[in-house]
Amino acid sequence: MRIARFSVADQIAFGVIDGEPDAGPDRPPAHVTAIVGHPFGEFEISTARFPMTEVRLLAPIVPSKVLAIGRNYREHAAELGNQVPDDPILFMKPSTSVIGPGDAIMLPALSERVDHEAELAVVIGRLVREIPIERALEAVLGYTCANDVTARDLQRSDGQWTRAKGFDTFCPLGPWISTDVDGSDLPIECRVNGVVRQSGRTSEMVHGIAELIAYASAVMTLIPGDVILTGTPAGVGPIVSGDEVEVSIEGIGTLANRVSA
Repeated sequence: MRIARFSVADQIAFGVIDGEPDAGPDRPPAHVTAIVGHPFGEFEISTARFPMTEVRLLAPIVPSKVLAIGRNYREHAAELGNQVPDDPILFMKPSTSVIGPGDAIMLPALSERVDHEAELAVVIGRLVREIPIERALEAVLGYTCANDVTARDLQRSDGQWTRAKGFDTFCPLGPWISTDVDGSDLPIECRVNGVVRQSGRTSEMVHGIAELIAYASAVMTLIPGDVILTGTPAGVGPIVSGDEVEVSIEGIGTLANRVSA
């Protein structure tokens, strides 16, 4: 199931997507059908059905918190001259950094170097605290694409990552939540203006999804809608005003955002 959050006629709702939005003119158009309630439990499918061309997709969730993992791909750690940590490096991005598909990544005047970081995002579907690894995947509602946008120069100068990772618009999510995929071995790719910058697989993670959920929940309570960014493969690089950045993950979809000053 693909669960989207969308707006139509000044109303915002969750919905279920039917069909393929990029199937082409010879295929039936995709639609989104609104649901009654929210996706974090039992819900009903309503009779309100809209062509995808008539709705605006939003960030699929507005999380209470975004947890992210640093240096979780060996080659990415190496390209920045860092060692792979024994335990996950856990940091946070504010909910105000979240934007959706088609929204603009705004380059801050405080930074001279802003990078893309394509990532698999885990959407938490239930309240958990100190969940063991063997049960951790029970907490997952589904997966979406993410871009952990980073002011690289500030990350280096500050010695910690809050400012570099926390600017408004620095956490694109979308285009929807896929609930039927296995996140353990998915191809992930980032393209800038159509040119591939990053290409890897989620199986290359140092710390897997279940381990990350268990690790994070040992620190803080995870609530429905929270998001965990699982790290980025090698190939991160700068983005500039006018660029079009796409994060694609097989079985999920493509998250596209333009870059603006």
